[in-house]
Amino acid sequence: MAESMKGLKRTCRCAELGEANVGEEVTIMGWVQKQRNKGGIIFVDVRDRSGILQVIFEDGEIDVEGFAKAEKLRSEFVVAVTGTVTKRSGAVNENLVTGAIEVRAKSVRVLSESETPPFPIEADSKTKEELRLKFRYLDLRRPDLQNNLIMRSRVTTLIRQFLAEEGFLEIETPILTKSTPEGARDYLVPSRVHPGTFYALPQSPQLFKQLLMCSGYDRYFQVARCFRDEDLRAHRQPEFTQVDMELSFVDEDEVMDVNERLLQRVFKEILDVDIALPIQRMTWQEAMDRFGSDKPDLRFGMELHDVSEVVKECGFGVFTGALENGGSVRGINAAGQGAMPRKKIDALVKFAKDFGAKGLAYIAIGEDGSFKSSFAKFMTEEEMRNLVEAMGGKSGDLLLFAADSNKIVYDVLGNLRLEIAKNLDLLDEDEYRFLWVTEFPEFEYSEEQGRYVAMHHPFTMPVEEDIPLLKTNPEKVRARAYDIVLNGVEIGGGSIRIHQNDVQETMFEALGFTKEKAQEQFGFLLDAFKYGVPPHAGLAYGLDRLIMLMAKQDSIRNVIAFPKIKDASCLMTDAPNTVDEKQLEELCLTIQKNEE
Repeated sequence: MAESMKGLKRTCRCAELGEANVGEEVTIMGWVQKQRNKGGIIFVDVRDRSGILQVIFEDGEIDVEGFAKAEKLRSEFVVAVTGTVTKRSGAVNENLVTGAIEVRAKSVRVLSESETPPFPIEADSKTKEELRLKFRYLDLRRPDLQNNLIMRSRVTTLIRQFLAEEGFLEIETPILTKSTPEGARDYLVPSRVHPGTFYALPQSPQLFKQLLMCSGYDRYFQVARCFRDEDLRAHRQPEFTQVDMELSFVDEDEVMDVNERLLQRVFKEILDVDIALPIQRMTWQEAMDRFGSDKPDLRFGMELHDVSEVVKECGFGVFTGALENGGSVRGINAAGQGAMPRKKIDALVKFAKDFGAKGLAYIAIGEDGSFKSSFAKFMTEEEMRNLVEAMGGKSGDLLLFAADSNKIVYDVLGNLRLEIAKNLDLLDEDEYRFLWVTEFPEFEYSEEQGRYVAMHHPFTMPVEEDIPLLKTNPEKVRARAYDIVLNGVEIGGGSIRIHQNDVQETMFEALGFTKEKAQEQFGFLLDAFKYGVPPHAGLAYGLDRLIMLMAKQDSIRNVIAFPKIKDASCLMTDAPNTVDEKQLEELCLTIQKNEE
């Protein structure tokens, strides 16, 4: 039966004790990790969020009732123990922070009993994630997840402190807002008071933070909850947290400067990692040409080589056909992998096809300098030599080529270099390589909508000399947008915003908006801009992604207390779920079932 805490107060957490506390009487409270009964002496490991502490119950030192309680302790019982800190009577446990001490119990209270948990509460659990997510409240007791969430809390606190020191004001923006379907799909919330109408949950506080600049708040930030109804990946959740900021009267350099110093402070204080400033910058075009990605991982080389000029008159139709269709031929050099077995090369070909390639051409260079190639029969010896030379190929290297539209070639080779790097264990998880990617395209063409859409959002300022191209060549317009990338993952992005009415109108025209449509969707922002809007810019971090990388985790689910799974459902609460008819009636809603 559970006992009361009446009259008992915890003096410290388990792992806050050390050899300096020897001789002190303490009261600890936590969960039983395990109990080992050796006859007249019982060893109990007690765990709380700080760590584990060994407690000794010895017959004669503790009364008969207390010893009897200790005999009945099982995993996950909640206990309060009062006793004296002593040096370990046995060997020091090097794996525990408290491994040099133990507490010799004088009294114990069982605050709560526990059923046998469905899986062991231990770090590096081998239990299937589905089961752990169903019992997430137990999963969250595991030390590695607790450490992740403690780190998350420390990082968030540090960010708040830093931004406050830099003159930022923390201001909350609405969760129930208006749907502006330029971007990902909105989560909609029906209104009971206004039947047939809907709020949207914010994909970001974008419009409100721009309004705050119009209102004169100068420097704003928010640790904001955001929602996007899109398919999930390892780095995505339907609800996520942004560290969101906006600044007035600044340019790119000033936004980057404050954020570089923020990252430097966070990584030094949390991980004791020194980030050299300024952080490297690279234009979007350079990133795509060199790495096939707008979020390149710089921890290894294997850069792309454009060999279009070298092969434009060769005899291999796959290469020349791609060039005739306006595409390119590019390759990567997997140095030292010339002896890769054919089976592994075939696996890379299959991998490339998953990203749109029709195939993957290769040249394996033997240690004697000979060539083994999938297309040598279509090329002269001189053409092969020129191609190998253009790729920087040496004895023992493996050269891999993609030929198609630029988009497919970038996608194929950008992902292929990462796949090879993972296979060859080239990714050092202790290295943190930051990069600013700048001058993104302002637009990308949507086949689905049959028009250009904003790559970031419709309020991103174009590079000044490209503004005339908005009406003539929108695909060539560069944006004053910037992403901050860490180890091949985009952790944040932002831009200089449009604050001139004429530029904003031209931008909407390029996106296919009539004045009426622009007013309907964004009228409250456009109206505000009539009353004196300062030049402004901003940036938002994906806090979940940042913590994931800092904690060296493979998925953001490991740094979120209660995450969703791939279909955006919660295994623990069984959400989303049906609601009763009365609730639907109040909202004037009916459910229409799809016929099979």
